[in-house]
Amino acid sequence: MQDNRSQVRRVLWLTLLLNLFVMALKFTLGMATGSLSLQADALHSVTDSVNNILGLVTNRFSSPKPDREHPYGHQKFEAVGALGIAAFLGIACFEILRGAVEKIFFNTEHTAITVSASELWLLLLVLGINIFVAFYERNVGRKVNSPILIADARHTMSDIWVTMIVIAGLVGVWQAGNLNIPQLQWLDVILAFPVALLVFHSGWEVIHENLPWLVDEMAIAPEAIYDVVTEVPGVLNCHDIASRGMLGRQVFIEMHLIVNTDDLTVAHQITEQIEASLEERFGTVRVLIHVEPPEYEENSISFGSTEVIKQD
Repeated sequence: MQDNRSQVRRVLWLTLLLNLFVMALKFTLGMATGSLSLQADALHSVTDSVNNILGLVTNRFSSPKPDREHPYGHQKFEAVGALGIAAFLGIACFEILRGAVEKIFFNTEHTAITVSASELWLLLLVLGINIFVAFYERNVGRKVNSPILIADARHTMSDIWVTMIVIAGLVGVWQAGNLNIPQLQWLDVILAFPVALLVFHSGWEVIHENLPWLVDEMAIAPEAIYDVVTEVPGVLNCHDIASRGMLGRQVFIEMHLIVNTDDLTVAHQITEQIEASLEERFGTVRVLIHVEPPEYEENSISFGSTEVIKQD
C-alpha cells in the first residue's frame, strides 16, 4: 500500500502555522473588545493548533506497512488521532457553554463590548484563512485517504461557522449604539450557545466516522464479496466471509473457500484470481483464504447473517 504520510505532514505543518496566527489574532481581538464569543472562538482555535500537533504525532506512527509488532500495519493511529480531535472539540464546547452561563447568571454587571470597524476587518481576514485551510485539508485528505486530515478539515469547517456567527454578533454589538438598541449588546453572549452546538456537532461527526474502524466493524457487506468471489471460475462455495478496515484505505478480508479441483497449484491460482478481482472491485485489500474440502460446504455467507447462498 502506498505511504502518503509525507504529504499529510506537509499539510499539517502549513495548517499549524496558519492556525497559530489565527489563534493569536483572535485572542488579541477578544481581549481588546471584551467579547465572550470571540474569546470562545479563540479557545476553539487553540484546539485547531493542538489537533495539528496531534496529527503530526500520530502521522509519525501510522505507517501502512506491517512489521513484527504490528503485522496489520499502524494506520489505526490516525483514527486514534481523529478521536483525540473529537475529545478536544468536546472540551472546547464545555468551556464555551461554561463561560456563557457564568456571564448570564453570575455576573452582576454586564461589561460593555467595544468593537471597531478595523477589528471586524481583521476577523474577515481570519475567516478567509479558515476557509482556505478547511478546503485545502479536505481536498488533500480525500486525495490521499487520510482520516486525520479529513477530521481536521471538518473541525476547521466548524471554525468557519463559528467565526461567521461571532462576526454577525459583533456587527450587531457594533451597531447597538447607532441603532439605539442596547439589547444588541447581549448578542455576543447569546450567540455563544449556537457556537458550542456547532463545535459539539463537529466532534460527533469525527467519532461517527472513525469509531467503526477502531472496533473492527464490517467494512464490506459479505454478500458483495460473495458475488465477486463466485464469479471466479473454479469456485464452488464461499462462506464464513468477514471484513474489517476502511474502504478506500485498506480492508482485511477472510473467507472459507471450496474449489473445483484437487490440484494444489490450480487451487492457488484460483485464490490469486480471487485476490485480484477483490482488489479491482474494492481497492486495496489483504485477503486470507482458507481452502476446504467439499464436505465443508455451508449455505451461510457470513457470521450471524440472515442471507443464505442461492442454490442453482
